[in-house]
Amino acid sequence: MGDFNLALVIVAIVVCVLVFIFNVYLLVNYQHPDDANQAYFPKFVVVLGLSIAAISILMLPADVANRSACQNSIYNGACNLTLPMKTLWIIVYIVDAVLVFFIIPFAMFYYEGDQDKSIGKRIKSALLWVVTTVIVCALVLGILYGLVGKVDFTVQHLSSATTNFPTTWDYSSSLQCIGGASVYQCSAYLANASSQTTWTMRTTFPEYVVALTTIVGSVLFAIFGGVGIACLPLGLIFSFIRRPKAVITRSQYIKEATELAKKAKELKKAADALHQEERSGSKGRKWRKNVKAVEKELLLLEEDVKALEEMYPQGEKAETSWALTVIGYLAKLVLGILGLIVSVAWVAHIVIYSLISPPLSPFLNEVFVKLDSVWGLLGTAAFAFFCFYLLMAVVAGAMMLGLRLVFITIHPMKWGATLMNSFLFNVGLILLCSISVIQFCSTAFGYYAQATSAQEIFGHTLQSLRGIKYLYMYNVFQIAFVALAGLTLVYYAAFGWRKKRTTGRFQLSN
Repeated sequence: MGDFNLALVIVAIVVCVLVFIFNVYLLVNYQHPDDANQAYFPKFVVVLGLSIAAISILMLPADVANRSACQNSIYNGACNLTLPMKTLWIIVYIVDAVLVFFIIPFAMFYYEGDQDKSIGKRIKSALLWVVTTVIVCALVLGILYGLVGKVDFTVQHLSSATTNFPTTWDYSSSLQCIGGASVYQCSAYLANASSQTTWTMRTTFPEYVVALTTIVGSVLFAIFGGVGIACLPLGLIFSFIRRPKAVITRSQYIKEATELAKKAKELKKAADALHQEERSGSKGRKWRKNVKAVEKELLLLEEDVKALEEMYPQGEKAETSWALTVIGYLAKLVLGILGLIVSVAWVAHIVIYSLISPPLSPFLNEVFVKLDSVWGLLGTAAFAFFCFYLLMAVVAGAMMLGLRLVFITIHPMKWGATLMNSFLFNVGLILLCSISVIQFCSTAFGYYAQATSAQEIFGHTLQSLRGIKYLYMYNVFQIAFVALAGLTLVYYAAFGWRKKRTTGRFQLSN
């Protein structure tokens, strides 16, 4: 098969199968008992979305490996048997955009529809919302593509006369041209700034869809990722600091349990009143705000109940349960320290390689290259881990802001207690931000990912799009990412040691 890397295809197929099996495992173990043996369409969307997100992240290391598939070719893709990575990128991200903006919203609208309505009415209501979204998105994309769907490449026109090759080569820092003792052909080397011109061409519509989707995802990524890159490891470390130090007495347990029971009754009363308002049709802005506030209080109450159970284990295996609790918090500390090292490495790399021009050092790029020299897939694996870590940071940042800001809907992921709407929300967030993670990584690791199809799409076309290129020219998203990471670090230093308490900030409309 010539220079074709058959092992790469085999690894890609095996990884895709493993990703699908793993996502089915997550769905089965995270789903709420109320969703067992039902809601099959949302479940299919969840597994498909998680698989697309994971595969898209793994495609960047595959793109790097595919770059070396034809080692004897003059340029990447010269042999006919390399993987068509650019086509695969476009397909994956078009599917990504369709899932995020159409299929997942439809599944959420259908799942969250009034259970008292028939299936037909719920489908009709969900379709109305999705069709409206399709029309608006099509109009926006069509207008923008027609007006500014072009790329502007700045090029420099160079020209030089020809000359015979010299019999001797004489080069120095002050003499970098070919020529004899008195005449040097330096026209191209000495070209002035006036020779620069702009080469304009219209991009393809699929690439433009990917570009605009990347912009939307980059805004969310800069916010959630910037917060999450700090709160993901620090949350684990401060969870260890706030851990229960010893088992409480029975009287203390009864006192705390009584307080939590009172709070639970208040929340149930508030939830019943909000449900009554929903049935009466008075779902205004205040109602939605109160619903989110009650969801927040309920989540914090569940955390308090779990903490109380940890501090007073019961049953025949109480001692074993307490020992596992201690080990669990020690594991959080270790993972938090390791995560903090990765987070610091990420932020330092962005500053050193992306924000400072020219870069002070290739930093992580050089680390990946050296790891590849040790073992072919070691650098690729480390590269994939850093990309996945950013996705985990996005989810962690969304959870933290959802708990702090009432206007962000909370969709926690809990083992054995996650409803499908929460699954769908988090899958949509991961899919939307995965495009931005790839773009971010292809730029941040430009040295390691050079000459790949991903860099052609996200590093050249995207950063040259008319109107959009300035966001990347001035590193707006990278600056926002680093700034929010610093603010989150300050927040944890000031308030991270405090124990979270319920706030009771909700007012019933009636």
